[in-house]
Amino acid sequence: MPLVEVSMAKKGKAQVYFEYAAARALLSGLGALPRPLAVAAGRAVGHAAYALAGGLRRTGLRNLELALPELDESGRKRILRGSFVSLGRQLGEVSQFPRTTAERLREVVEYDSEDVKLLDFARGRGRGVIFLTSHLGAWELLCFAHSVFYEPISFLVRPADNPLIEEMVRRLRTRFGNRPVDKKAAARTALRLLRQGGTLGVLADLNTQEREGVFVPFFGHLACTTAGVATLALRTDATVIPVCAPWDERRRKFVFRGGPVVELVRTGDDERDIEINTARFTAAIERHVRMFPDQWLWIHKRWKTRPPGEPDLYVRKKNLRQESGVAKISAPPPTEKISKA
Repeated sequence: MPLVEVSMAKKGKAQVYFEYAAARALLSGLGALPRPLAVAAGRAVGHAAYALAGGLRRTGLRNLELALPELDESGRKRILRGSFVSLGRQLGEVSQFPRTTAERLREVVEYDSEDVKLLDFARGRGRGVIFLTSHLGAWELLCFAHSVFYEPISFLVRPADNPLIEEMVRRLRTRFGNRPVDKKAAARTALRLLRQGGTLGVLADLNTQEREGVFVPFFGHLACTTAGVATLALRTDATVIPVCAPWDERRRKFVFRGGPVVELVRTGDDERDIEINTARFTAAIERHVRMFPDQWLWIHKRWKTRPPGEPDLYVRKKNLRQESGVAKISAPPPTEKISKA
C-alpha cells in the first residue's frame, strides 16, 4: 500500500483533506498579499495564537520557568508572546516562497559579514559540512535562501503525518534545488553525502526518545537530544557550524549567523564521544537561544523525555518551585573559534 494511503488510513481521508485544505487556504491567502501585508497578517496570527492556544501557552511558560528561573512572570510572558509572533512572521515569509526571487530575498535576508567567512573556510577543509540549527527565527528561510545565494543543500526532515501537507511543504522547500532526507532512513544517505563533501542541515533542538538520543544539559536540565548529529560528524569528520537566522529589528532583515565551529572531541570511547559532542552541539544551540530568546520555539516540550526515575516536568503542581529535586547541571565549556590561518 502506498505511503499516502497508509497515512490516510491512520487519520481518515476526511481529516487529511480538511487539514490540507485549511493549510493551503492559509498559505495561498497570505501568499496572494504583498510581502509586508503577508508578514503583518502572519504576526497577527501569532498574536491570536498566543491568546487562544492555552495549552501551548502553558507549555511555553513552563519551559521558560525551567530555563530562565530568574525571570518574573511578566518577563516570561513577554518572551513567549514574542515567540508566537516570530512563528507568525515566518509563516508570512514562507507564504511568499512560490514567487520569491533572488532580488526579493536580498531585501529580506542578510549574511553577517564575518560569520559568512566560515562557509568558505569550511569548504577549504575539503570535508562535508553540517549546519547545526534550531527552531529559532526563520529556520525555513535559512535553508531556502542558502540554495539561492550559495548552493542547494540537503536537510534532514521528519515527514508530516499528513501526506498532502508534506508534499505541499516539500515543493516550497525544494524550489531552488534543496534536497530533503527522510530522518527515518537517513543514515546511509547522510553518510554518503558528507563523505562526498556535501552540506547537510540538521534541526537538533527537539526532544527525542531515549532510544534515539542521549541526555545532555540544556539550560541546566538534562534533555534527551538526538545522537545522530554527533554520530554523523564523528564517522565523516564533518565540519559542524551552528547557524541561525534571527530577525534583526534594527536592520529590518533576517541576519544569518554562523559559528564558531564546534570542533569534534575524540576520547577513543565511541559512546562517550557521542555524549560529549552532543553536549557541545547542544551548548552551541543554547547560546543562540539565550541571544534571541523571544524567537525560539518554547511551545515544544523540550524536557518531556526524562532519565529513568526522574519525574515528569510538565505535570502541574501546587507549587511549581518544588521541582522534585531536579538539579541544575553545568553546561559544557564554550567552544572556541578555530584558527583561520
